[in-house]
Amino acid sequence: MASSNMASRLEINFIRLLSRCESIASEKRGETEWRLEKYVGALEEMLVALRKSPSKPTPEVLTEFTRKVDFLKGLLEAEKLSSPTEKALANQFLAPGRTPTIANERMPATKTVHMQTKARCTGEMRDELLGTSETDLRNRRGLPLDERQSAAELDAVLQHHHNLQEKLAEDMLNLARNLKNNTMAAQNIIRQDNQTLSHSMRQADLNFEKLKTESERLEQHTKKSVNWLLWLMLILVSFTFISMILFIRIFPRLR
Repeated sequence: MASSNMASRLEINFIRLLSRCESIASEKRGETEWRLEKYVGALEEMLVALRKSPSKPTPEVLTEFTRKVDFLKGLLEAEKLSSPTEKALANQFLAPGRTPTIANERMPATKTVHMQTKARCTGEMRDELLGTSETDLRNRRGLPLDERQSAAELDAVLQHHHNLQEKLAEDMLNLARNLKNNTMAAQNIIRQDNQTLSHSMRQADLNFEKLKTESERLEQHTKKSVNWLLWLMLILVSFTFISMILFIRIFPRLR
């Protein structure tokens, strides 16, 4: 009973810390923010302890906990990247949780964090590629007409490159999905081939057993046939011998 209470207390503490991490992740953090990384490290240790606990949660709950911790780890790793494009691409591959962490959540907090991070990365990419900050706009309003036209042409070129990068990122995502689908299809084919091979091997074993049984029956039948033939030959030889003796004894008397 004591171990059950300790395990349930561990799970409650894990959920509280996970909810706290999700709350910190949803806020705008500075470069000096260190709590989230430390908290996620503590979550990993608590998750290992939960898996080893005698009264651990159900496999579905553990899978959801692992999914959320992996999401937070991936979020931290994505934030360490230098380029907004790399951050946005890394953010695309993050998988948020599917169920709320606490009861009063309408939507899983990790999903909300995922959408906020995606929007923030998109804004950073737009600022970097298109130069649409307020300072640049004020500076461009004071430029001569020719320079403003050049700036507009530059914006068009940057927009074109931005579109190309978005298309490239989308193509990479599609390629990753297709690769995943092809891998799953190949796994299904291999699984079916293994099942077919196992069935063929079982059928071959059954046929071998049947062949062995029939061979033994044929051998017994052959032995029986040889025995009958041997007895028949012995009877025939004995009959011939007796007939010759009778013939020899009968004919001298006739003389």
